Amino acid sequence: MGETKRKLAAGEVARGGWVMVGHPTVAELFAGEGFDWICIDLEHTPIDYQTFEHMARAVKPSGCDLLARLQACDPVQAKRVPDAGADGIIVPMVNDRELAELAVASAKFPPAGIRGASFSRASDFGRNFRPYFDQHNDKVIVVVMIEHADAVRNLDAILTTPGIDATLIGPYDLSCSLGRPGELQHPEVKAAVQTILDGCLKHNVPAGIHVVATSAEAVADAAARGFRFIGCGLDTAFLVEGCRRVLGGSEER
Repeated sequence: MGETKRKLAAGEVARGGWVMVGHPTVAELFAGEGFDWICIDLEHTPIDYQTFEHMARAVKPSGCDLLARLQACDPVQAKRVPDAGADGIIVPMVNDRELAELAVASAKFPPAGIRGASFSRASDFGRNFRPYFDQHNDKVIVVVMIEHADAVRNLDAILTTPGIDATLIGPYDLSCSLGRPGELQHPEVKAAVQTILDGCLKHNVPAGIHVVATSAEAVADAAARGFRFIGCGLDTAFLVEGCRRVLGGSEER
């Protein structure tokens, strides 16, 4: 396991890579570049459970924390991805206290939660069952996404839910819920982001944001503003940017 949980608890910045291409090599490349965590996106991609398991195998030797963005606040999927080797979950559209509590409970074994136990990859198919079980609730990373106007309205209730390790703003979904799709610099969207950041600081919950732009300056700016759980670009955007850099000097495109 990597440094993500320690860094968040210590007030440091944990930077992550975002993976949408469902291939183990992509996950392995990201994990070897020095990110504290990488997230494999199951919400907006066709990545299935078997592919996720292969990607988890590719990431494991790096020591980088592996997170999965779930399709929804789903206890079944929240159980299966740690079984396959994930160190934690990122739960989308957590818009109220009830969903925040379910997100935490889904990630933890009883009595703290409702996650089912099994002889899976995570416990070395049962050979390491009891040590894995005993340590899991303390080690698992639970991130809730604040990405809707409803979540902003219910912010205090969400942020006072025990067991949340960090929040993560999904800026595009947030802008859409405010009627400003993709207008990340619109005053209303920026104000909502600031409200979330202020709320996290008030309740001592590490604030996170996905910086979709492939820009070191944008990531540094997010850290300077107080965000501590930062998604840095995404694999498809890095590919597009690389192609455009090469083709930018060509007359034919």
